[in-house]
Amino acid sequence: MCVKILAVCLAALFSWGSAWSAAKAAEGEKITINLASRILTFYQNGKKKYMYHIGAGRVDAPTPTGTFAILSKEEDPEWVDPKDLEMRIASGEDNPLGYRWMEFKDGHYGIHGTNRPESIGGYVSNGCVRMREEDVEQLFDVVEIGIPVEIRYERLVIEETEAGMVVYYIYPDGYYCQHLDVADVREDLEPYGVNAFLSDEDILEKIEASDGEPTYLGRVYRVFVDDRWISGQALEREGVVYVPALPLSVVTKRKVVFDMTAHTAATDLGAVPGYAFGQKIFVRLQDLEKLFALQGELRFSERQLHLRTVTAPSTPLRHGDLGAAGVRPAGDMIAAEAAGMKNRGEAVQGSRSAAQEKGAKK
Repeated sequence: MCVKILAVCLAALFSWGSAWSAAKAAEGEKITINLASRILTFYQNGKKKYMYHIGAGRVDAPTPTGTFAILSKEEDPEWVDPKDLEMRIASGEDNPLGYRWMEFKDGHYGIHGTNRPESIGGYVSNGCVRMREEDVEQLFDVVEIGIPVEIRYERLVIEETEAGMVVYYIYPDGYYCQHLDVADVREDLEPYGVNAFLSDEDILEKIEASDGEPTYLGRVYRVFVDDRWISGQALEREGVVYVPALPLSVVTKRKVVFDMTAHTAATDLGAVPGYAFGQKIFVRLQDLEKLFALQGELRFSERQLHLRTVTAPSTPLRHGDLGAAGVRPAGDMIAAEAAGMKNRGEAVQGSRSAAQEKGAKK
């Protein structure tokens, strides 16, 4: 009977702890720890409030990954040798736990201070998470029992800053368990729409460095023409906004050609500088009126570029001029881009345009 009662009590306690943790998560409070970067982040109201460097478990005693919760808190904890339970050190300057302890798993794993601040940033502990004393005391004061603790091991970290800038980091493989290649990085960057700004060589060089330094890629804007969303995204880098040429060619029904030598894009309205990023051709926002009879408005807070059709010039460039020496249909690059649009199912219009262009060549 006593065993049954104990089991019921433990189950109830676990259920209460899980419910409390879920409630704190709903309030936007949590701790995340990335063992690859060795950075702990405390979120409050869904936003980053504090970030700290930590020491993680050794390769032969790794810090566990998963979703946990703060189960208990203790000031001036006593250290117990995990290999010899009779070996104990009271609170003080010789205590490896420092002056704060926050348990998150099984009574054996916690976030704590240290009497070896020089070890922060390495894989040095028996599996716990070490922090500098001043850092852990600050965290201790704001963390409540029940707050979720998410621990992961991610070498590749991609973030969007408050200013809308996409930035990515690659950290060393400290646990020798997460291989990265160019395809892995491109796959994770794809949802952010910035792959065009990176060559395979750029990515490979960053993987080889794995130094945790930030690489800022640019801002991304969804594109609308006359209040209709189109495929493709505008990219802003170093103050210049680049807009993909092919989707605008499809929407405006103006054939665009690219001079591979002079690096210009041209329609029947005129020619402007063209830029090849990856397998896509871009033109600058300020050149859209001359090329497609479009004017634009950046809505920064919404991350949107709104274009509207304006009256085309009265003396447009003749179609025959597009066949001048050195100027040819965008060729392999535009064809590859059109094929990519079709494969991704981004725009039925894109595939129709490619088919029409193919028929014209015949």
